[in-house]
Amino acid sequence: MTRIVFFLIISCSFTLSVSAQEDSLLNIVDRELKREMKALAALPQAPYYLSYRINDVTAASLTSSFGSLTGQYEDRVRLLVTDLRVGDYQYDNTHPMESSEDIPYDEMMGGGAVELPLDNKEEAIQLIVWQQTQGAYRSAQSLFKALKNAPLRDNAEKAVADFSKEAPSVYIDGPLVSFADFYSASAWKERIKKYSAPFITNAALVEGEASVELGIERKYFISSEGSRIVQNRTYAHLTIRAAIRAEDGDIVPLHTSFYATHPHQLPGDEEVLKAVTGMISTLEKLKTAPVAEPYTGPAVLHARTAGVFFHEIFGHRVEGHRLKFNTDGQTFKEKINEAVLPASINIVFDPTRQEFKGKALNGAYLYDDEGVKARPVTVVEKGVLKSFLMSRSPIERFPNSNGHGRAQAGAEVVTRQSNLFIENTKPQKMEDLRKMLISECKKQKKAYGYLFMDVVGGFTTTDRYMPNAFNIFPTEVYRIYVDGRPDELVRGVDLIGTPLSMFAEIKATDDQAETFTGFCGAESGSVPVSATSPSLFVKRIETQKKPVTQVDKPLLVKPSAIH
Repeated sequence: MTRIVFFLIISCSFTLSVSAQEDSLLNIVDRELKREMKALAALPQAPYYLSYRINDVTAASLTSSFGSLTGQYEDRVRLLVTDLRVGDYQYDNTHPMESSEDIPYDEMMGGGAVELPLDNKEEAIQLIVWQQTQGAYRSAQSLFKALKNAPLRDNAEKAVADFSKEAPSVYIDGPLVSFADFYSASAWKERIKKYSAPFITNAALVEGEASVELGIERKYFISSEGSRIVQNRTYAHLTIRAAIRAEDGDIVPLHTSFYATHPHQLPGDEEVLKAVTGMISTLEKLKTAPVAEPYTGPAVLHARTAGVFFHEIFGHRVEGHRLKFNTDGQTFKEKINEAVLPASINIVFDPTRQEFKGKALNGAYLYDDEGVKARPVTVVEKGVLKSFLMSRSPIERFPNSNGHGRAQAGAEVVTRQSNLFIENTKPQKMEDLRKMLISECKKQKKAYGYLFMDVVGGFTTTDRYMPNAFNIFPTEVYRIYVDGRPDELVRGVDLIGTPLSMFAEIKATDDQAETFTGFCGAESGSVPVSATSPSLFVKRIETQKKPVTQVDKPLLVKPSAIH
């Protein structure tokens, strides 16, 4: 199961290169890697590959509720992940086994991540790196031995290499900005309290929060192949959340958020407070809005909703590593060079794009977490599936990475999405999508269709032992009536379905793309992503009722409502 959520958002910055001599941590770990490889080379089963990935992260957050500060956090951590491989590129200790029963129990948990000292004391860092390398070698050797004793998979699977050969890279960012220059806790405390204060004036609101999450990160990748990569990332993410008690007792939430690579790029007080006022107004309408019944019929997915829709139902199914395992549904494995979408649609994943319409994209990076240079990947061209997203874990017909091996700090790398772009060579206007919606409603004898304006996220399943379905969580949904009545705000709607049936129902898009900024959680942890899409007209969608969220009605009058 995968899920896209709002959380710590990270984006690339600070691209000035300097010499490696100026980064003592890089030099310490580099020397230890060479020492370890030289020593291990004398063993009967020497490793053919060794890499260290280090994330040095300083992060802070502030949270306020109804005008008062309720949470404050600041911390720094250095996390080390070691990847050591025995065998060779074609067949090594990571080779897929028929079942987990073939894996030694002690190795099933993996090596995991460890913390490094925050100062650059060489002896302390060397000791931890040495300990982790020894443990990684023993684990790899044990797994490789178990593989040789385990049942072999079919010949086609054997022909696919376990690890791709890639050209090593050297890239070193300039010094990371100091956290004291990046973030002022005293200034942000007042701003955060100011943003949540207006919520206290409404007696029906049960939640009214503002939070800011900020961080700086220096990422290191050092390998026995010769890669030496140091990248800086920074992020600033402001989120406003509120919820109201509807007349039937259900709790209805809304949220809005702002993302930037630096705090000073976030919107000013006037813009944020205007958004807060708009949220309160919408929540007041949701308080009395009718609960939607399950529905099958035409709909328009506004741009942000469409972005999440494609991220969930399409993006996760073109992450190449999934296609190596028989447990995955492998929706598109045999569909290369076949039409999977309308002929006017292209789908591109491009981590090299830093901005869209002047706003930062948080799925951007220069090198992925396996040291491979980022590049744009056209996955669908004129409706035809052309490629998959690839890490250094090859699959049939795709022997090399295209720069999409990614992981959260401390997690192991798998193939993940980056900046997703949905492009249409024959766009319509939004008013034309509405006309198509009404026309299709008449054909299907529906009194109304749906307009999904905004969304908080979603999840999908891709394995073959559970239904290959998706669930999108809209927060602002309208009925568009065939008879010309005004659009009606409704609540309690979840957008559900199965991927291939939904792709066949996409009939048109508009010409105004927007970006959904999120954080996607899957096998390698939470990674920053974005999805940029135009609005979609879909001939047939399916919805279900949301689970009802209720809390006990208050016994006493809310204090702010007394006056």
